[in-house]
Amino acid sequence: MDIKPQLNLFGSYGFTDAYWSSSAEEQRAFRRLLSSGLSQLGEASHLYRVFPSRADTDILLWTAQDINEPGEAANILTGYARAFEPWRQFLKPVQTLWGFTKPSMYSRGKSEQDIEAITGARSKFLIIYPFSKDKDWYLMSFDARQGMMNEHIKLGKQYFDVKQLLIYSFGLQDQEFVVSYEMEELPRFSELVQALRSTEGRRYTLLDSPIITCCYQTAEEFVGA
Repeated sequence: MDIKPQLNLFGSYGFTDAYWSSSAEEQRAFRRLLSSGLSQLGEASHLYRVFPSRADTDILLWTAQDINEPGEAANILTGYARAFEPWRQFLKPVQTLWGFTKPSMYSRGKSEQDIEAITGARSKFLIIYPFSKDKDWYLMSFDARQGMMNEHIKLGKQYFDVKQLLIYSFGLQDQEFVVSYEMEELPRFSELVQALRSTEGRRYTLLDSPIITCCYQTAEEFVGA
């Protein structure tokens, strides 16, 4: 059975000077407007606070939608831009990372650590970053790459409380992948990344930054912040 791709888009934004110079009530009214309009961005949209984990970003919007028909991605991206237009006075884009899900060539089937972007419950923290391998990685044999990925997968399973979503953006953006993780405790994820740094596959990493660390917020928490 063919598994249909899912478009995931992570948009990070900063509040503009116009937002910060407005009154507290005007700020709250805008946050209420933004939270009520999230459903226009896609099938599922989630809101996160970023600052103070990054100085250049205040919030992040994560949108996911299944692709059921050819050409549907264009409609999703166009709809996102249209829905965002009324917010531009108070929000400025910092970075947008996006791509499509597809089955991994290095592992079989779904894992309990896979993130359910649309139907799943959100964890307290989300960490995302763009990722690329260097050319030597792709010029190796598949068996050699599979061996290094087996080490990577085995290590990741030891951190069963850290969930992962991998989206592919080859030819769509500057990076090849966007990697995202959900977890309840940040130190656990930091330990996992430190452990992964000593695996053989690390030799072939070309890009894995900037890292965006986010804290999940409900609409009520965001409006009342």
